[in-house]
Amino acid sequence: MKLILDTANIEDIRYFNTYYPIVGVTTNPTILSREGGDIVSHLKEIRNIIGADKELHIQVTESEYEKILEEARLIVKTFGENTFVKIPATDVGLRATKQLSSEGIKITVTAVLSVGQALLAANAGASYVAPYVSRLENISEDGVGVVADIQAIFDSMNAETEILAASFKTAREVVDVALAGAGAATVAADVMKRLLAHTTTDTSIAGFRADWEKAFGNTTLLALLNK
Repeated sequence: MKLILDTANIEDIRYFNTYYPIVGVTTNPTILSREGGDIVSHLKEIRNIIGADKELHIQVTESEYEKILEEARLIVKTFGENTFVKIPATDVGLRATKQLSSEGIKITVTAVLSVGQALLAANAGASYVAPYVSRLENISEDGVGVVADIQAIFDSMNAETEILAASFKTAREVVDVALAGAGAATVAADVMKRLLAHTTTDTSIAGFRADWEKAFGNTTLLALLNK
């Protein structure tokens, strides 16, 4: 399962792009509102950090059909071919997805809260559908189960559309959607760190260091090899 970073924070993007195997960055109007300032320049900086080959997901802010088309085309023109335009799962959104995907523009249908919405988005030509896992859990729905159901339907119809699972509160939810077959997940910085962190890993590393220093002092294997 591909992992994408869900943030517009420049420091976080630099860090995770350097150290973690992310394949891109997702943003939305709420995430961008936290950064403020010149948002076009901000998004250009994100593209510059992650490079041309990684995915950058940017959501439209227009709600009328023709304006969505205009905005989507300008988004791709400005930020590169590997930019995915996020469009919410509405009737107008489906219409725009159908048109834009026919033009070769990659669409992520977002704010997906049901299997039916995902099915419609796939038939409209979406590259990704983004089901909101924790938001489903918060309304007493089975978020991971919805992801599994969507994937089962996509498999049965040989859909080219992938799941981009979103809205996670825990690292376990990310693992669970991977087990459910999701092709990708977009994960906030704090949850991404929790995927890696483990206290037993920390104590194991400390033990390795203590045993080595007890036997060989403060030298390292690299230093010994370079002698």
